[in-house]
Amino acid sequence: MKKQDLRIVSLIPSATEILAALGLTDVVVGRSHECDFPPEILNRPACTRARINSNGSSAEIHQDVDRLIQSALSIYQIETDLLEQLQPTHIVTQDQCDVCAVSLGEVEKAVANLTHSQPQIISLQPNVLADVWADIERVAQTLGVDANRLIENIQSRIEVCRQKVRGLSVSELPTVVCIEWIDPLMVASNWIPELVAIAGGQSLFSVSGQASAQVRWENLIAADPSIIVVMPCGLDLNRTQAEMLPLTQRPEWQHLRAVRSGRVYATDGNAYFNRPGPRLVDSLEILAEILHPEIFSYGYKGTAWEQVQLPVTSDQ
Repeated sequence: MKKQDLRIVSLIPSATEILAALGLTDVVVGRSHECDFPPEILNRPACTRARINSNGSSAEIHQDVDRLIQSALSIYQIETDLLEQLQPTHIVTQDQCDVCAVSLGEVEKAVANLTHSQPQIISLQPNVLADVWADIERVAQTLGVDANRLIENIQSRIEVCRQKVRGLSVSELPTVVCIEWIDPLMVASNWIPELVAIAGGQSLFSVSGQASAQVRWENLIAADPSIIVVMPCGLDLNRTQAEMLPLTQRPEWQHLRAVRSGRVYATDGNAYFNRPGPRLVDSLEILAEILHPEIFSYGYKGTAWEQVQLPVTSDQ
């Protein structure tokens, strides 16, 4: 199929970013309600909507998600009538996390009800970095475009990070906890441990390729990481900073080494770490300059991450 004949609906932000990086933005005719990058995608109609209030607190969002899951309801709803109007040739979705985006099953059900088109479904299921790069190549191959230049650029940027931290001793590799959700406390996994390792850190609790999991506060205190990076799923930098209160109000928070040394960082998890697409290499560079400011300076501070200024009590 020629590029001009493509009509693509992307139902997950990372897929939209993959399509854009492959030069296919102009043939994307529909998006999910969360797709916001690149900015020009915002004028495409949103084909999904959420059944939860995303403006609630971390605890409220978690409760809403649990309630829907226990009721066997999808967190997201597909606008089937709009899909019918758009008549896509392809729909890009995911089968990695039903909390992050509309599920593959819901997409298949919606496509089965379409009468004016029978789009091909491309489903992404990334768990580790290699899966993300493979998904980019598979999307490109399916849609008839070349991903080589994009993949080469990503890999070269990764290699720069690897080379710069290669000479560090184990004692120079900080222990790092990456927090993906604040209330309840959850650590980021999947591709995040790989990013931490490449950036010159030792990831605590997170397991490469596994889903993010809750961690007990007493375990966090016992581990006493040297760096804490807060990257809540779906929250931008400003929202992350605003959501930090449940962490800082806990009495044991003040006694953590990372807090005492001022090495707690808020990030834009929504734009970077939580999206398994081309900007994961940006996420790597963000981590690198957080973990090793003496080595890396990419210029992400202020837009993608900030050092959290927390008051430390004098009784320590």
